[in-house]
Amino acid sequence: TQGRSDLMSIREKIILHQGDLTEMDVDAIVNAANNDLQLGGGVAGAIRRKGGETIQRECDAIGSVPIGGAAITSGGNLRARFVIHAASMQLGGETTARALQTSTAHSLRIAAEKQLRSIAFPAVGTGIAGFPLTECARIMLHEAAEHLMGRTSLEKIYFVLFDAGALAAFEKVFREMEARGELGDAAAGRHA
Repeated sequence: TQGRSDLMSIREKIILHQGDLTEMDVDAIVNAANNDLQLGGGVAGAIRRKGGETIQRECDAIGSVPIGGAAITSGGNLRARFVIHAASMQLGGETTARALQTSTAHSLRIAAEKQLRSIAFPAVGTGIAGFPLTECARIMLHEAAEHLMGRTSLEKIYFVLFDAGALAAFEKVFREMEARGELGDAAAGRHA
């Protein structure tokens, strides 16, 4: 069984934050990408504008990735050292729950393979792709908690949400997970 400090730490390692993903000073930010890695609108467009053309050139060199996959490039001119491109949809397509789940898991795995300590995600698929916010929060927070239960270099997983509504949706799901003991809260069982 895990020690108490390990159990407590999952809650502390997931940070919900309202703000601008492209301004995050972390090892990697995650781009809500299409599988052709074309940085178009939304989060990807902002990453391209602030990070510079280097990122798109590196994406072009990678080519396409499978839907539900992910790829890593440098962060260009961003504060983040890397951009991990979570391919949750086809260009102009929709995000599915399965693609969101696997692209989130792949992104976390890539970060851990690179020995990164911090990563920041947007609410992938909820912008242009129109994926429901609460379902997005459930899938992404579940993947983050699952990842942190295993061996990983990651110490902080940020979810950087664009507005108060998105932040509230993620906070509500986070509290529900906490109440169900999915964030490793051993104390909840003992006081029942």
